[in-house]
Amino acid sequence: MAESALPTVNRVGLGAPLRWLGEGWRDYLKAFAPCTIYGAFIAMISAALCWLLIKSNLAFWALTLSCGFVFAAPMLAMGLYAAGRMLERGERPTVRSMLFVREAVRSDVFYLGLALLLIYLLWGRVAQIVYGLSTYRLHSTVRAFTEFALNTSEGHAMLISGTIVGGILAFFTFSITVVSAPMLLQHDSNVFGAVFTSLLATSRSFAPMLLWAALITTLLLIAAATGFLALVVIFPWLGLASWRAYRDVVASSSV
Repeated sequence: MAESALPTVNRVGLGAPLRWLGEGWRDYLKAFAPCTIYGAFIAMISAALCWLLIKSNLAFWALTLSCGFVFAAPMLAMGLYAAGRMLERGERPTVRSMLFVREAVRSDVFYLGLALLLIYLLWGRVAQIVYGLSTYRLHSTVRAFTEFALNTSEGHAMLISGTIVGGILAFFTFSITVVSAPMLLQHDSNVFGAVFTSLLATSRSFAPMLLWAALITTLLLIAAATGFLALVVIFPWLGLASWRAYRDVVASSSV
């Protein structure tokens, strides 16, 4: 594929996301040990960050971090995309090959990661504004913040408005990364072409992609609700399924 050319984008049916999950699960079982170790590493970092925020009486930011995980997930899954590619080639992934992905160390991947960081910082600022407009009090503990969010009308308004704004940002992030993140493992791809291809893929199969985004968000929220324990399995599963999604949506002759 020439740098100036874009790959062919396939349209997929509404059942495609469930097929990707099934294929991703089969790939996960083929590389169970290294993928589980990779998932455990991500889960431990996420849990440790939330624990530190909670211990620092920053319960609001712990919730913001948990909800904002979807913005960082595409870049954190680069090792899993590499594992999916190896399995497709008939090779056996290792923890080392997943943690040190040579193709991920280049400027185009850095630019995509920088864009996601800026979106995440924007989400943090928006969440702070929504919280500030909802109450004049600072709820520093998890219990106080939970009672405010679930038992007051102001808290309900905060959750609804935050969900709407966060959902818009999350779907935009999904739209620019669902294809671009795994696509950047190819040396002949660039960040602009990858992002445009991702947006094109989302627009051409909007309903399936909307379902795929909903499934990813639901599974990540389930993982967060378990204190990130379920992330040990859910994250590698979704990462491998995302590679399957990329290979199904983008027509390419090589991996």
